[in-house]
Amino acid sequence: MSPTTATLPRPSSTWGRIWTWVMIIAAAVLIFISVVEIINSAFYDPYGDKHFLFTLGGILADVGIGKLTFLMFGSLAVLLMMGLPMAFVVGGLGVAFIYLVGGPTMINIIPTRIFPLMANPDLAAIPLFIFMASMLERAGLIEEMFDVVYKWMGGLRGGLAAATILASTILAAMVGVIGAAVVTMGIIALPAMLKRHYDHKIALGSIMAGGTLGILIPPSILAILYAVVAQQSVGQLYLGSVLPGLMLSGMYIGYVLLRSWINPSLGPALPKAERVDTLGKLKLLVNLIAPIFLVFLVLGLLFGGIATPVEAAGIGSFGAIIVAMMHRRFSLQALREASITTARASAMVLWIIFGASIFVGFFILQGGQTFITEGILSTGLSPYGILFLMMVMLVFLGMFLDWVGILLLTVPIFVPIIKSLTFDGFLGGPPVPGNVEVLWFGVLYLVNMQMSFLSPPFGYALFYLRGVCPPEISMATIFKSSLVFLAIQAIGLALCIVFPGIITWLPSLSFN
Repeated sequence: MSPTTATLPRPSSTWGRIWTWVMIIAAAVLIFISVVEIINSAFYDPYGDKHFLFTLGGILADVGIGKLTFLMFGSLAVLLMMGLPMAFVVGGLGVAFIYLVGGPTMINIIPTRIFPLMANPDLAAIPLFIFMASMLERAGLIEEMFDVVYKWMGGLRGGLAAATILASTILAAMVGVIGAAVVTMGIIALPAMLKRHYDHKIALGSIMAGGTLGILIPPSILAILYAVVAQQSVGQLYLGSVLPGLMLSGMYIGYVLLRSWINPSLGPALPKAERVDTLGKLKLLVNLIAPIFLVFLVLGLLFGGIATPVEAAGIGSFGAIIVAMMHRRFSLQALREASITTARASAMVLWIIFGASIFVGFFILQGGQTFITEGILSTGLSPYGILFLMMVMLVFLGMFLDWVGILLLTVPIFVPIIKSLTFDGFLGGPPVPGNVEVLWFGVLYLVNMQMSFLSPPFGYALFYLRGVCPPEISMATIFKSSLVFLAIQAIGLALCIVFPGIITWLPSLSFN
């Protein structure tokens, strides 16, 4: 290496310093503007023409909704790609555009957007279900559950991968949080499959596909948020998502078992010496009685109309503590850790809810709903063509945005469009009754979010699993392993569109 070359800085270091100074300058400019606007608000008449130095309030008042849409969502995309957290970006941009368009007087709409959400009782179910999941996880019940399913199905070709999916299905009914399911099963199930020389694509894909079932299978946190935003019944949405969730789980298991039956080297069965006889399998089930009873109790109270979602979540949280005590896994340390996890996760979700509500509420107030509705309807597509366009948009957004943000940015705009359309049946199939169109679309949305979690290059489940994978498994392998299961999810979504009864049958029984 020559002396000249040795003294040259690395490009990454140069760009890093440039980026740091850009951020410092941008922060200084924002602070300066904020100080000026605070002085204007404190010492000058916001309705008058006098101000200190300058004012930005109302400078976008004459901008049309088309340009405003580009500015709002363009700036949102830029800031998110810069790596800024959505919880702060979306709310901050909402407040900024309210001030830039309407001035100080329009700031008063912010409390009107937040207070109704704070008073919504269904949102109280979110921290309770998160606590229930955290408590069961710290009680070690997830490891016990996988061990039982592992011993029951390990004798089949591909049995460990199928057991992983089945355990993830049960786990989804206990947890309803995607990250926890993928990471936990990655820690527990992946080493067992790699030890048995399972094909990497089947092993990784089964973990990611099974882990994403928590979006769909009750008690899904995302379903609660959809019900709140779309003004639907949480219980009805849970009922509608049961059959699609079980259908997808069965399709995953069927694919794994079929591939392993055709090519046994992809998923070898457990050696006979490690298998458990029938009596041993029955004894293992004793470990699952308490947690499965708790799940059926919570969902039964909810589906039967005996308890509201909040009441069912409260019973589940208390029951999780009792189950942990029965398994001798309860401690004050576990209670403290579960409580901290619940507080952090709930704060993140609720902060995004409030921020996105401000952002989208202002956009709709400015005519954004009408603008996008007219734009989509003017394409001349059929109702199913418009639905397909929405599904593609959701998958694309899922590659870049948080699932809570996607819901709060799109559902308030998409639901009125769905209400204005009539779905008479796809290719001669059964129609969708008008009174359940929003419910039907809600479950389609949940299935779609599963696809977004598996969609390369930025699907969340891909990176959740990468964090617990051995170093020899590359990111490219994880990407490839998701594609087949992504195709299975697309088939499941198509079945729910062509045969809406998969979604509407159970809710219709409840309606009757």
